[in-house]
Amino acid sequence: MRQLAERPEDVPAVFADRFNTGDPAAVAEVYEGGAVFVPEPGSPLTGPQAQAANARFMALGLPITVRPRHVYTADDTALLIVDWVIDGMDRDGQQVHIEGTATDVARRGRDGRWRYVIDNPFGVA
Repeated sequence: MRQLAERPEDVPAVFADRFNTGDPAAVAEVYEGGAVFVPEPGSPLTGPQAQAANARFMALGLPITVRPRHVYTADDTALLIVDWVIDGMDRDGQQVHIEGTATDVARRGRDGRWRYVIDNPFGVA
C-alpha cells in the first residue's frame, strides 16, 4: 500500500506523486468516499464520475507539479490553497499548459491520514 498524507500540508504532494504514476486507482485513494472533485468551475462531481474526470487529466500523460501556498487547519479539517501546473507535450505531440490555484478541503480520517473531501482545482476561477 502506498503512503498517505500524515499532515494536511502533505496531501498535495501525495496527490501529485500518485497522479504522476498515471494510475487512477492510486489517485482515488487520496480522496474520502463521497469526496467532491470539481474539474471545471460549477461542475462538482462525486464517485465514478469524479474519478473519470480526474483520469482525463492523467490521460494527457503529463506530470503535475504542485506548490502549496497556504494550509489552514482546524482540528481534523484543513483548507489548502495550492498552485499547480500540468505542462508539456501530450501523447499526440501537442503542447499542453494547464494551471490553476486549487481551493481544497482535506480531513483527517480515523486512520490518522489526511485525504481530500473537496478538490476544486480551479477554486479561484
